[in-house]
Amino acid sequence: MTLLTVWPDTDPATVLTRTRDEAEIRAVLAELGVRFTRWPVVDLPRNPPSDEVIKAYQTRVDEVSAREGYHFVDAVTMTPVDTDAWREQAATARAKFLSEHTHDDDEDRFFARGSGIFYLHIDGKVHAVLCEAGDLLSVPANTTHWFDMGTRPDYISIRFFHDDNGWIANFLDDSIAHHFPTYDEITAQ
Repeated sequence: MTLLTVWPDTDPATVLTRTRDEAEIRAVLAELGVRFTRWPVVDLPRNPPSDEVIKAYQTRVDEVSAREGYHFVDAVTMTPVDTDAWREQAATARAKFLSEHTHDDDEDRFFARGSGIFYLHIDGKVHAVLCEAGDLLSVPANTTHWFDMGTRPDYISIRFFHDDNGWIANFLDDSIAHHFPTYDEITAQ
């Protein structure tokens, strides 16, 4: 179930908000200009190709693409395998997103399976949104954030882009991300 945790950006030991209430999560995020919606989850195979994931959600993908003007959509599958090669791939993928960054474009992501946490650094606070299967989160362009998929990522997500180049980040020189609880720490609670 989706979880929102909010801290002051200077004090990760002080929890200002911690809720699983969907209406409250939606309201808090809406105040930040962040769209949050839920879709019914479709059963997918363990390692589906990108086009199969998109096809399973085609009607909703088309609705979001038309409404928001997206013309490039892909799907990412991270499924754990007990090999050194996979552990290295997972660690590399995770490290790519762990520092604070922005995008010139919105970042819309739907979780078809599993989970991940978007940390939004807005107005002196950090809002950690633990997104799970069925969640669609839209981080507005130029919003400072980072993403943690955990040390053993297991998810399928659909990503929406205006630019054919896909995910392009503008990393901050000084990131506070390493001060806040990780995906593994939050999901262990």
